[in-house]
Amino acid sequence: MSASGGTRAIVAALAANLAIAASKFVAFAFSGSSSMLAEGVHSLADSGNQALLLVGSKKAQREATPQHPFGYGRERYIYAFLVSIVLFSVGGMFALYEGYEKIKEPHELEHWYWPVGVLVFAIIAEGFSFRTAIKESNTLRGTRSWKQFVRHAKAPELPVVLLEDFGALVGLVLALGGVGLALATGNAVWDGIGTICIGVLLILIALVLAAETKSLLLGEAAGAEETRKIESALVDGDTVTRIIHMRTLHLGPEELLIAAKIAVQHDDTAGEIANAINAAEARIRDAVPIARVIYLEPDIYSDAEAAKGPDREATPGGPVPHAEEH
Repeated sequence: MSASGGTRAIVAALAANLAIAASKFVAFAFSGSSSMLAEGVHSLADSGNQALLLVGSKKAQREATPQHPFGYGRERYIYAFLVSIVLFSVGGMFALYEGYEKIKEPHELEHWYWPVGVLVFAIIAEGFSFRTAIKESNTLRGTRSWKQFVRHAKAPELPVVLLEDFGALVGLVLALGGVGLALATGNAVWDGIGTICIGVLLILIALVLAAETKSLLLGEAAGAEETRKIESALVDGDTVTRIIHMRTLHLGPEELLIAAKIAVQHDDTAGEIANAINAAEARIRDAVPIARVIYLEPDIYSDAEAAKGPDREATPGGPVPHAEEH
């Protein structure tokens, strides 16, 4: 993810949500609309979520330490996961509770022009924030669909902001529908129904975010395109003749670990093998700049060797992995 692009989208969403939250609470105070209260809490939760994303992005930039030798890149995943929890608990569950209370004990809306005016303002502000997130995401999305982008993006910030803004816009339409039906029918129960719909929407979005960030926290491999580039860069057909086994792991959105067992010529000297490994590492970094940690183990290829798989125990006196870290 472009750091500036992701930060720009987060800041735009934060500014929009703070302004919208304030206006919604004012509208609730004048009208008593539960949809307004639920939407106000929703916008306040979204503001907290954007603050969490900014904190996570800052913490992830810390240098590696002996206790955390691979750095803090995954801090961004942790804070994105916290966003899903906040959205579920503070936004979704509160809206369900408030909607239930409104249906149970409906109260007539007062000063209806407050919630209607605020909702129209909020739709415009959220639309601006959503447009910014779409614009920044398009530079990374390429030809992928939006579903594929959210599912496979390694940087969590833009997918989180996209889903939040989309949920906010749909929630505003639901709130406007609930308020409108309550005014048209004179039955405030519709306001409560709109609030419950907002709660269900927020919970669904939170579950999607939780599932995606959980996968990133567990550790995802490089994408198919990056894997092809790595494989192509590793083998030169001369000293490195093939890849026996390879594993990749994202240490963070822009940090990739590569571990591979490569086949070398059986009559190569130790110096030739060391030079071949150094050259292979340079080719990988040229092809995939986010490759920060590379472990290459030279071996002599045979069908029996390949059949043993990547997880076999190293034999005494066997080849020693060559590791280089940048």
